[in-house]
Amino acid sequence: MPRRLPCRLSLAIGWVAVAAGCASYQVGTRSLYRPDIRTVYVPMIESDSLRRNLGERLTEAVVKEIEQKTPYKVVHSPEADTVLSARITSETKRVVAEELNDIPRNIEADLVVQVNWQDRRGEYLMQDSRFNFAPVAFSVAQSADFTPEGGQSVATAHQEAIQRLAEQIVSQMESRW
Repeated sequence: MPRRLPCRLSLAIGWVAVAAGCASYQVGTRSLYRPDIRTVYVPMIESDSLRRNLGERLTEAVVKEIEQKTPYKVVHSPEADTVLSARITSETKRVVAEELNDIPRNIEADLVVQVNWQDRRGEYLMQDSRFNFAPVAFSVAQSADFTPEGGQSVATAHQEAIQRLAEQIVSQMESRW
């Protein structure tokens, strides 16, 4: 019996030390995001492109990504904790490969988006970490290839690029380490 007491005592001290060292450690996806933010307002994304519904489709994809992958709740009020606004600034197509008779075989569709994420005080929460300039809009770009011969169109390429853009934008909402 006396030999078990020191063993139990050292085991208890070890557990207390481990628990104290991990007291501020968080588990799960919640630890990736800022705990002081609960709601995000996403106004309709504007588009400088002449193609219809690109902004609406990107808005829908971003809202779905936020709801699925973050602990934040998307609300329809500018009085939310933060506002995530974006603008499609460029939409281009270019031929990547063509046949001998100048018929396009593979075409690339590109989208460029400027994103701002601000809290109620006007502080920017998302910025390009590669540069140490004053915080301004964060730009993301995505391209998708399509093959007209295979039944694909610019609409399918845009949808693929939009989904990737939404994933990129939401991944930038994670807290910096």
